[in-house]
Amino acid sequence: MTALDTPDAPPALAGALPPAARTRAQRRRNRRLQLFPGLTNAAFEEPIIVGRSVFGPYALINDPAGVRRVLVENAANYPKTAMDLRFFTALFGGGLLGSDGETWRRHRRIMAPAFDPRSVAAYGPAITAAVRDHLAKWDGLPDGAPVDMAQDMKALTLQVIARTVFSTDSAEVIDLIGGALSRGLEAAADANILDLLPLVGEWRMRARERRLAASSAGLDAAVARLVAAREAALATAPNDLLTRLVQAKDIEGGKGGNGGLSAKEIRDEIITIFMAGHETTAGSLSWIWYLLSQRPAAAARLRAELDVILGGRAPEQADLPRLTYTRQVVEEAMRLYPAAPGLSTRRALETDEVCGRTIPKGASVTVMPWVLHRHRRLWDDPERFDPDRFAPDAASRRARFAYLPFGAGPRVCIGQVLALNETILILATLAQTYAPRLAPDAEIVPVANVTLGLKHGLKMTLARRQESAEKHT
Repeated sequence: MTALDTPDAPPALAGALPPAARTRAQRRRNRRLQLFPGLTNAAFEEPIIVGRSVFGPYALINDPAGVRRVLVENAANYPKTAMDLRFFTALFGGGLLGSDGETWRRHRRIMAPAFDPRSVAAYGPAITAAVRDHLAKWDGLPDGAPVDMAQDMKALTLQVIARTVFSTDSAEVIDLIGGALSRGLEAAADANILDLLPLVGEWRMRARERRLAASSAGLDAAVARLVAAREAALATAPNDLLTRLVQAKDIEGGKGGNGGLSAKEIRDEIITIFMAGHETTAGSLSWIWYLLSQRPAAAARLRAELDVILGGRAPEQADLPRLTYTRQVVEEAMRLYPAAPGLSTRRALETDEVCGRTIPKGASVTVMPWVLHRHRRLWDDPERFDPDRFAPDAASRRARFAYLPFGAGPRVCIGQVLALNETILILATLAQTYAPRLAPDAEIVPVANVTLGLKHGLKMTLARRQESAEKHT
């Protein structure tokens, strides 16, 4: 599948649910085109889907009130499944993604101050500096230079998260963490229905755990050096997440009791935040560049706002409230292409009622942003890219839990404010000068792994805005 059809026609976006088919063969073909082939048209039309498979009862919740019930009002009844927790632990250790219960609550309390509004605002200059360095690299390339924008945005956001949350630009640490994340995502891509089988699934999981543990030895050593260096200079250290983690470790002499963190827990949280802090933001930026390349009217409106508000200078944290259309572009892109298209499966501890339907004890319960964000009862013409959906008046009329780019409830993404601000600052900086074009041979195929990616990358060419090119001459 290549670019969208025309700039003006409502798009049939890549990976979207195809139209209803009349024949059985057409229905099979349509399902192969979907991001999640098991979904039917009913998922995008009904408030709740309840059924039973060979693995037991299940429910797919597609109604905002139902989402509120599962993720907020009765969240204690719907913990992550043991398999999900073990899977995330194998990939990233026992950080926020791979822990539950009191361990999760303790880690969340320790990390929360590093992501409060005051801390996020303090990260602004580091974000701007990282983007400015990246812009200089683009400026060193000839006009029309080819670039895999998906990989390019990953490199940029990895630098941003390293500088903002850990105050380091160590090439060794960044490369090792990047490698660990790549291996983790490769292991995640290997997951399939075999993992659900009693004996085979256990064998596959143990093999995955051994493989990932062996491949992380270099990273563990590098993180240990990073932590040791921070401990040695704690009195003058920046007040970032790494400092908070080390201080929590020191509470109990590194034993991890009564609120303190062990060295292993610090390592796991570093990996988790690098994963959540750069892979997801890079994916969102990639989809934004893709959509803007196919919607020149929206791109022109975005750049007009940047010209008026910024006038060619780098954006700052204080500019964010005024970059209203820029934010709308980001939010609409995250609606169509949510970084986490399918939230973790939950398991009903007790029988419950959701949307007037009985959820039996032991049922697998799923909330999928990919479905919610394209649900025909919740959005007008849901496959169309329309940033005005997020204009203040339109947003105020939307059901609270119809839009979940960062999840919801107690386990809502701890870094959502940082991620949104970072995405806006990066887009505002780069889009002032560049209007990347989709390469003619680009294949735009979404793929769902831990995050939403592009199966074949995002082949684009760097093109300067005409006005910017004239200023540089």
